[in-house]
Amino acid sequence: MIIRKRRLQKGWSQQQLAEFSGLSVRTIQRIERGQRAGIESLKSLAAVFETDVAKLTEEIDMTTEPDTVGSETITQKEAEAIEYVRDIKGFYNHVIQYAAVMLLLLVINLFTSPGYMWVVWPALGWGIGVLIHGANVYEVFGFFGAGWEKRQIDKRMGRNE
Repeated sequence: MIIRKRRLQKGWSQQQLAEFSGLSVRTIQRIERGQRAGIESLKSLAAVFETDVAKLTEEIDMTTEPDTVGSETITQKEAEAIEYVRDIKGFYNHVIQYAAVMLLLLVINLFTSPGYMWVVWPALGWGIGVLIHGANVYEVFGFFGAGWEKRQIDKRMGRNE
């Protein structure tokens, strides 16, 4: 994640960072998602960001600690915000897919059997799924919200309060 934060501070896309570092875009994506980077990849990234490998690996290992002035680590709050934005993005993608497929099915329905609107049934079924997805992302009901997640994590970690 620290690589992503540094890249965004420079205003670079993943493609640009890949070109500057000589790495593939896929490698950049993997590193930004938290997979371990090889020493050669770290050397390339350290050169691009004008730092040394030791400093870069130290920052990567410190990503669980809170942000301090001048530090580039990601705080828990930032990680939660990133996760929330990804959830919203996933929901919007789901809505777009739903709309596109339903439009295609409507066209097929109108051409094959205009007298019977069977497209309503898949629209209702999948529509319920889209609504549940949206309610989950926007925590409308809160059954499995942040509080539930925290309780489950504390339970698994043996931290009973």
